Amino acid sequence: MPNGKEDNLLIAYCGLDCAKCPAWIATKNNDQPLREKTAKEWSEWNHAEITPEMITCEGCRVNGKKFPFCESMCPIRQCALGKDVRTCGGCGELDTCQKIKMIIDTNPDALARLKEKN
Repeated sequence: MPNGKEDNLLIAYCGLDCAKCPAWIATKNNDQPLREKTAKEWSEWNHAEITPEMITCEGCRVNGKKFPFCESMCPIRQCALGKDVRTCGGCGELDTCQKIKMIIDTNPDALARLKEKN
């Protein structure tokens, strides 16, 4: 592993920490009230119907169930899978990438995690 550090699979391709995501927490703890609360909030934020059954995720880079957006519609995840990089930190276009710009501009911890891993 680069820098001799263990690869934390709960760090998403974009650098966000899956272990802090309510979908991951609800899945890990089988927490139906959290699923319901998260579905309601995410439905309002995204102006789309999101059901509690959709709030199931084991992590962006982990084999297993994922929230539907993360599974197939997230442009960052799809790009990273296509480029076969461990995270966006391993991509030479990280500093100029428009797909990840909103994440790293608003979440300095995500950018730090990406740079730490590579």
